[in-house]
Amino acid sequence: MSNNAAILAIDLLNTFDFDGGDKLKQAVADMVEPVTSLRRQAAEADVPVIFVNDNYGRWHDEPHQLVAHVAAGKGGDLLDQLKPGPDDYFVIKPESSGFYATTLPALLPRLGVSRLVLIGVAADICVLFTAADAHMREYDLWVPSDAVASQHGERAHWALEMMENGMSAETRPTSDLSLSDWLVSEPKVQPGARG
Repeated sequence: MSNNAAILAIDLLNTFDFDGGDKLKQAVADMVEPVTSLRRQAAEADVPVIFVNDNYGRWHDEPHQLVAHVAAGKGGDLLDQLKPGPDDYFVIKPESSGFYATTLPALLPRLGVSRLVLIGVAADICVLFTAADAHMREYDLWVPSDAVASQHGERAHWALEMMENGMSAETRPTSDLSLSDWLVSEPKVQPGARG
């Protein structure tokens, strides 16, 4: 099986401490099962999981301190199901895109990655910006519609349409497409030079 893929878990560690946070938290709770299933499939296929997360302005925190910060907030009850495992990678992002001013552009080539599965929040902000940057770098994308969430369902739907139509992303849910099937499918974007 091809193992040239990685899962980017975008802002899964979330405090939900903002206007609309409770609504987003419910949407994230609804996607726990697909995310858990994908992570299990990733472990079986030796596909790395990379947490790409906001640091909430806590610039001195190590990843375990950030996890503790989230655990103490509104997102604490979801954390056990979503937190990084011991073999997962962790990248701090200062802005919406996982590629902007992060180590991700250096890490992915070292892992031999040409295909990315994007999961997390928010579909219409950080997932969308990360997908756009990944697309510009010619990564083949799968953004499972049941493994991303937004405060507003219609905005998530709009973002998924944009990623599918404008970025050649696969957006079928995990109930329709398994990680192993996606890994052996023909890439929509052929690998080329990455910046």
